[in-house]
Amino acid sequence: MNDQAPSTGFDQVMHFTLPDRNARGRAVRLGPVLDTILSAHAYPAPIRHLLAEALVITALLGSLLKDQEGQLTLQAQTQDGVVDLLVCDYRNGELRGYIRHDRARLDELGPVPSLFSLFGEGYLAITFDLATSGQRYQGVVSLEGSSLAEACESYFFQSEQVPTLIRVAVETTPNGCIAGGLLLQHLPEGEEGRERLHVQLDHPEWEHVSILGGSVKQGELVDSALDLETVVWRLFHEEPEIRAETGASLSRGCRCTADYYRDVLSRFGAEERAEMENEEGLIVVDCAFCSRKFEIDVP
Repeated sequence: MNDQAPSTGFDQVMHFTLPDRNARGRAVRLGPVLDTILSAHAYPAPIRHLLAEALVITALLGSLLKDQEGQLTLQAQTQDGVVDLLVCDYRNGELRGYIRHDRARLDELGPVPSLFSLFGEGYLAITFDLATSGQRYQGVVSLEGSSLAEACESYFFQSEQVPTLIRVAVETTPNGCIAGGLLLQHLPEGEEGRERLHVQLDHPEWEHVSILGGSVKQGELVDSALDLETVVWRLFHEEPEIRAETGASLSRGCRCTADYYRDVLSRFGAEERAEMENEEGLIVVDCAFCSRKFEIDVP
């Protein structure tokens, strides 16, 4: 591993590549940022765990964006599930997330509900919005598997044909919540006239990398005394070369402001705005992400 590669702690993405295996990776461990996002709502334990997992995955996938002003959105939705909406997004290191759920039905499921019992027949949508080019890419897959991480692996398999491994761990402590994750992908050689590696899902290089990456322990991902560089080194120390570098610092990124909502509301007609107003002539906007209410006066 590059001796100059810095260690990473809480709320910092780590990028790494295994050049001899045509593989790239991301690692992240969320701490204070995670607590800030979760504290916006009094989520019960299973929902806190689910949102923590979703935020880790969002940070991992968002860090793949080459366009710094681009946005990655992860959304899981169903019409009849206990959780009818989960949405998280990442833009330039800023994370936010929200879950809407039926608390009465959730209590009937017990302390450790399965993904299927939470969502039922749901779907997962992953959207890449590229600010520079204005392009949008979206893939939608059935919400299947035992975890969101497995569902995301299916997305890359079905929509992108990129072999992908994702591991996530969540731990609740008396001092808050810690969540960590590891992502590995096999990259195409990209040489004209040759078969691209990412359509060879049983390629021996990927089999080797995925076996090593899959051996990571959940405790390693959430151990605040163990930096992520060490975790990666433990997994791949026999490789000829590991290139690692620090990625984006992460923060809670809810973009709600009174000015923003005033600008949005100004695009509605006068009659539509009048229907939204309360008795004081104000339009009350409730931000689900940060649980704040804004009283907007639009001239």
